[in-house]
Amino acid sequence: MANTPTGSGSRAARSGLITYLEPALWRQLSEAASENEFCFAWLQLQCRMIEDTVCGVVHLKNEESAALAPAGFWPPGQQSYRHLSGVIEQALREEKGVVLRSDSGAEADLPPEELRFHLAFPVRYKETAYGVAALEIEGRPPAQLQSAMRQLQWGIAWLEKWVLQSRAAGEDMVRKRLSTALEITGLCLGEKRFKAAATACCTELATRLGCDRVAIGFLVKGTTRIQALSHSAQFEKQMNLVRAIAAAMDEAIDQACLLRHPAPESGAPTILRAHEELAQRHNSRAILTIPFLDRDGHGYGGLTLERNTGGESGWDRETVALCDALAAFIGPILLDKKQNDRPLAGKIVDSGREQFGRLVGSGHLTYKLAAAGLLLLSLFFAVARGDYRVTAHTALEGSVQRAITAPFDGYLETAEVRAGDVVEQGALLARLNDRDLVLERSKWVSQQAQHQLEYRQAMGKGDTAQASILLEQVRQAESQLQLLDEQLARTVIAAPFAGLVVSGDLSQNLGAPLEKGQVLFELAPLDSYRVMLEVNETEISAVKPGQTGELVLSAMPAEPLSFTVKTVTPVSVAAEGRSFFRVEASLAASSDRLRPGMEGYGKILVDRRRLLWIWSHDLVTWLRLKAWEWLP
Repeated sequence: MANTPTGSGSRAARSGLITYLEPALWRQLSEAASENEFCFAWLQLQCRMIEDTVCGVVHLKNEESAALAPAGFWPPGQQSYRHLSGVIEQALREEKGVVLRSDSGAEADLPPEELRFHLAFPVRYKETAYGVAALEIEGRPPAQLQSAMRQLQWGIAWLEKWVLQSRAAGEDMVRKRLSTALEITGLCLGEKRFKAAATACCTELATRLGCDRVAIGFLVKGTTRIQALSHSAQFEKQMNLVRAIAAAMDEAIDQACLLRHPAPESGAPTILRAHEELAQRHNSRAILTIPFLDRDGHGYGGLTLERNTGGESGWDRETVALCDALAAFIGPILLDKKQNDRPLAGKIVDSGREQFGRLVGSGHLTYKLAAAGLLLLSLFFAVARGDYRVTAHTALEGSVQRAITAPFDGYLETAEVRAGDVVEQGALLARLNDRDLVLERSKWVSQQAQHQLEYRQAMGKGDTAQASILLEQVRQAESQLQLLDEQLARTVIAAPFAGLVVSGDLSQNLGAPLEKGQVLFELAPLDSYRVMLEVNETEISAVKPGQTGELVLSAMPAEPLSFTVKTVTPVSVAAEGRSFFRVEASLAASSDRLRPGMEGYGKILVDRRRLLWIWSHDLVTWLRLKAWEWLP
């Protein structure tokens, strides 16, 4: 309903109307319980205080979506306020009061008294534009227009104060609710066992909210079982009460929503038969049940509160919000504690049941495909066969390894080679000092000449007996000379065949004394090798002469060498913390790159067996040995 400009009589009548209505408006403002009620009363008062107001609207931000929404409008019969959107947007954008002329077809040259004006002023909260109030008024002179704008600005200060107080009260309530929820949640987390945590939560809730009874229950095989009751550690004797509470929880879990008894007048229709029966049989005036829901919206338990005080419904909005938030906090915590308190066998059974449910139930396509793939893979490995090969550390040795020793006691004069050198047959390896031997030979040469002279003189005299003695001495001297000549020849140590010097380095020992039989060098041929494999004692029973295999040397990883097993040494060797048997094999083909002492790994082909057995027989063997060791 629009106010039209009139004469002084009309203004007097209007002033009387405002005086008559103000007490009612003041009472409505003071008793407003919500933003909408306050904004409507405030706007109604502003429109009466500013003369000739056509309509008005207040927009405030919604707490949840942060979008502007109408919080109050005047007159009640007005259907649309779209024509005020321009001044509203400009006031919010500039964050100050705005006055615009209406563009509803009026001529631009008309006097201000014959136009309509749009007034808007932002509502600020915490230094930001929280909303806006806009009015449409009849035309008037500039002075009166300025007065109307000032009146709107003064009224906005009142609206801002009320918004500030109401929002601060709401934030305090939220903080208090959150603090209470966190305290009870901390109490729940502080208990190690599920029963103690659930009972502590129930008792604390009952004490803080003034409840006569608080219960917590969880689904067990599709039916709710009460796990904890406030102020009671043992409640098995109250079976009727326990069953009634469990039925109420089942009712809330089945509907997956919060249930209140008595049911509020506004809200979606719900089924409350179990709650009504609980209230009648056990004298509970107000019942509140909140189900514990998982991410998929499926219930797994519930929280039921009962009391006989608290207004008509027994539960105010803040208490319901607190309990709803608390259920969201403690539900998963108690469920986790309940599952952890199960015995190990129960955990295994439940886990198996859960996995089986995923496997045969609906959904979980990826899980089913993975299980099917694993099953097919297991069947394949259980049936498929492969080469069973025994792996062993392997070393390459020459087929013949000759030791070059000192032929007699003497001194080393020269050393021409060292370990790693390749030598040809007859090549000089070392030379011994022959000075003592040369002197000894000269001595025996002179003695031989002297004995020959004496022999000839005795034969000239016809002394046969003396001649025989001297002849034997001549022969002795000849034997000594032959021995010395042989020793002199042995002072030059040569290679008996072409090969590789495996060990021996005398270059730093020139002039050192040598004893007869002392090993100077070890020589191995380059065209004939044998393979020595160290087979673990657990697998030696599978190795037999005549089996074939392949050898990969560390120096030649890209060139596998074939070999054939020749001999299995029947004596085990213990070294490096393990026991093994030495198995000798011969190479099928040689290579110029091979050298004695090379190491690698060889695999002896035994036969073809199932892949599953090949990969698991080591573990099975170990388990058998441990079982034999541990069992009495």
